Amino acid sequence: MFYSFQYIYILIPAIILALYAQSKVNSTFNKYSKVRSMSGITGAQAAQELMHRAGIHDVRIERVAGNLTDHYDPSHKVLRLSDSVYSSTSLAAIGVAAHETGHALQHNVGYAPLSLRSAMVPLTNISSRLSMPIILIGVLFGSSRGSDFGYMFIQFGIILFSMAVLFSIITLPVEFNASRRAVDMLGDYGLLSSDEIKPVRKVLNAAALTYVAAAISAIASLLRLVLIFGRRNSR
Repeated sequence: MFYSFQYIYILIPAIILALYAQSKVNSTFNKYSKVRSMSGITGAQAAQELMHRAGIHDVRIERVAGNLTDHYDPSHKVLRLSDSVYSSTSLAAIGVAAHETGHALQHNVGYAPLSLRSAMVPLTNISSRLSMPIILIGVLFGSSRGSDFGYMFIQFGIILFSMAVLFSIITLPVEFNASRRAVDMLGDYGLLSSDEIKPVRKVLNAAALTYVAAAISAIASLLRLVLIFGRRNSR
């Protein structure tokens, strides 16, 4: 059976970690979204000031709908901040805005992992959409009965899924580095006091945990696929 329950235990720790990470980032962000910065600057103003100090003058800042939908788009050089960050003066908002500015700085200096991740986006989007359907097609061709054609589809699907796993792994140094740059810039440029940096670091560490959980979940899912169909192939 494709969704064999004997392999579910592989995913359970990853699922628990993912739930914990999401809960942690939400609770930490909500906590420090109630703490206003002494400077009174908004998330958008902080991002603009940090980019100005870093010599970045060709990146637009835009407001985007949603909660924690903040991201930097290197292909269009646009830093998009969510409603809960753009005009907020909270430490949480400034931390998130600074983190996204960290990605803009990575792009500006040619940070290799960001360049690699950006180059992988089109292929990862395709592989994420097609991997499971292709594996299912292989199962329908009867891989359990020794069909080489069906098993070829399964192996190709697993390879595609591996691309998405690799993307999640490459994302880790990109996100950790952006957070480090954010904390350093906020302190070095004097936008926040040393006492305010500590809560910001907590917000960014909680956010980083979600990327760790995503990578572990992806690896666990890949391992489950390999074990399931490796065992089928050995029969």
